[in-house]
Amino acid sequence: MPKSWDPSKAKKFAKEARLNVPYYVVYDIAQNRAPYEDAQLYSEFTFTRRAPLTGNPMTDGGTSAEGLCLRFGPVYDQPPAGMRNVAGPGPQVGAPLGEDHSAYLDEAELRGMEKLAAQGADPRARRIRGRRV
Repeated sequence: MPKSWDPSKAKKFAKEARLNVPYYVVYDIAQNRAPYEDAQLYSEFTFTRRAPLTGNPMTDGGTSAEGLCLRFGPVYDQPPAGMRNVAGPGPQVGAPLGEDHSAYLDEAELRGMEKLAAQGADPRARRIRGRRV
C-alpha cells in the first residue's frame, strides 16, 4: 500500500525522505482553463542532496522536502494509479481533417493545406489589430 504524508506531517516527511528516491504529488487542473486536459495530473520529485544547515533533503531546484509537503501535499511514495504524469505527452484532441476523414487527399487539397500552413507560419502575413505587421 502506498505511503502518503499530509501537509500537517511535513516535518515527519522531511525526516523519512530518502535521497535519490522519487516522490509524487497530485495537481488538480482547472477544467475551465484546460477543458481537454485530465482533471488530475501527478508530478515526480527526487531529492538529490541535503541542505547545508538543516540537513533536510532537497531537489536540484532547491525545494526542501518539508517545503514540498507543505506547498503541494499530500506527497506519495508511489505514482498514483490511472493518472498521467504532467511531464508526459498530452492527449491528442484534434487534427486538421477530423477523426472521420479516411479518404486520400488529392492535389488540390494538398495545395490548399500547404497554403494555409505557409500563411500561418509567415510573420509578415499575420495581422495585429487590423494592420499588417
